Amino acid sequence: RKGDLISRFMTDVVTIQDSIIRSLQVILREPIAIILNFTVLFMISSELTFFALILIPVSGLLITTIVKRLKKHATAAQESLGVLVSSIDEGLGGVKIIKSFNAEQYMQEKFNGINMWTSKIHRRLSRRVLLASPVSEMLGIITVACLLFYGGTLILDEGADLDGSEFIVYIILFSQIIPPAKAISEAFGNISQGISAGERVYELLDAPENITDKSDALSKSSFEAEIEVKNVSFYYDKKAILKNIDFKVGKGQTVALVGPSGGGKSTLLDLFPRFMDPKSGKILIDGVDLKDIRMSDIRSLMGIVNQEAILFNDTIFNNIAFGRPVTEEEVIAAAKIANAHEFIINTEEAYHTNIGDRGMKLSGGQKQRLCIARAVIANPPILLLDEATSALDTKSEKLVQEALKKLMKNRTSIVIAHRLSTIQEADKIVVIDAGVIVEEGQHQELMNKDGLYRKLVGMQTFA
Repeated sequence: RKGDLISRFMTDVVTIQDSIIRSLQVILREPIAIILNFTVLFMISSELTFFALILIPVSGLLITTIVKRLKKHATAAQESLGVLVSSIDEGLGGVKIIKSFNAEQYMQEKFNGINMWTSKIHRRLSRRVLLASPVSEMLGIITVACLLFYGGTLILDEGADLDGSEFIVYIILFSQIIPPAKAISEAFGNISQGISAGERVYELLDAPENITDKSDALSKSSFEAEIEVKNVSFYYDKKAILKNIDFKVGKGQTVALVGPSGGGKSTLLDLFPRFMDPKSGKILIDGVDLKDIRMSDIRSLMGIVNQEAILFNDTIFNNIAFGRPVTEEEVIAAAKIANAHEFIINTEEAYHTNIGDRGMKLSGGQKQRLCIARAVIANPPILLLDEATSALDTKSEKLVQEALKKLMKNRTSIVIAHRLSTIQEADKIVVIDAGVIVEEGQHQELMNKDGLYRKLVGMQTFA
């Protein structure tokens, strides 16, 4: 859940910070006061102090039991916050869908249920935290009562080295130990919450990276000849998504991946920038296995335009430049290639207009063209395109298709095609069904075969 990750980065980190600040000053200050008081108590009556030292561990054991249980409740409370944040994120992200389906009542009831569950867990945690304080006070009173009883017997014993006035001083000094002892017990409660939050944060920090560079990974700054997909298979758990995929893409060629939904096309595209690695087989660039090349170099060679237009809550300029040290003239040139310049200059502040969260101030076609402009700025020799024009109106689709053609010119392109009419001029069309290549060739060649590709074209033509 995205909300759980946000909760770990924000709430849990703040919990750790509070735990350290609150506990550190107590641990540095209060033990000194306790040691000084016990030193004086030993000087007054060693026998009575030894008796007190027998009682104190018993009290500490009871408080430790409470603190151990507190950690379990603290973990549950932090996890519940993650679920709550996820629910809020889903509600805000899907507000249009919620309204269009008149689902406000349903979502409100769902959120209220999660909110009540979270509140219940936090109340349970608060009760545990608050319980530690009265328990420590009660144990302090019981300890003092035991000391009064035992000290009284020592005074009545004629052979004891403790008289009435010394005993009164002793009790007064011992009572001064109770507040710092109580503060330490509360600090242990804070530490327990901090440890629980720390475990959740370190669970993320220590999570193993499934895909890493080899220690002797090669540097590669250019693409010279071809990309080869060699006997590649991929599985999610035990389910086969891709099976023995083989094809080549020459420099400057366009290869289109087509086929029914769920056939494995998007998974295959994710293997090129090494978002995932094949379970078997290889992907080679200029004869070198991707696993032998530094990931940063691989991704520098590739530009990606996703089916979903991913933009950030920033200006149009910054979304196109995306951290690259480019001039405004270069950004404008990229926007013109992407057919985006005209609509950009008609916005409030042109290239310095903020587009809102996920580009919510823009239409679908405008967002796609900004993503294309971002790929133009990167100027990669290899393009990975997941076409997303099927949801656009005719005018927007035409503008996006023109922008894609400009982007693909003189570049090596691997395209997932949703509108088959757009890839008829591709150098090679690879038809994938259920993770297997069932056909491969150019448009006319595949149309003559009367296979799956022809059926897909016929279905779209009929539609």
